Amino acid sequence: MNNKEKGALAEEAAAKYLAGEGCRIVERNFRTRLGEIDLIAEKEGVLVFVEVRSRREASRGLPQETVNQRKRQKIRRVATQYLKRHFDMERLCRFDVVGILLGNRDQVQSVEWIQDAF
Repeated sequence: MNNKEKGALAEEAAAKYLAGEGCRIVERNFRTRLGEIDLIAEKEGVLVFVEVRSRREASRGLPQETVNQRKRQKIRRVATQYLKRHFDMERLCRFDVVGILLGNRDQVQSVEWIQDAF
């Protein structure tokens, strides 16, 4: 499985997990020239911008730990573009991270949802 396929698998697992937790998935893979947001969801009136990260091994660190300051800034800029496009700059929003650990055969071993991660 290549990285693109692994990413799609992780994003699908994250979307299903979030839906099971009461989130409504609004958009997937929102792209601008500035970057991409994996998932945009809504829960209890709050717009949630979600970064999905995956890894096969936790020995090198958890996937959610790979969202560094530079990535956070990029996600914030893309989220601002989303809000501007949808004329919704006053909307309550937050930034979450979903970490997915995959097994040897690319099955989902665990999902960790960090709300209001940054």
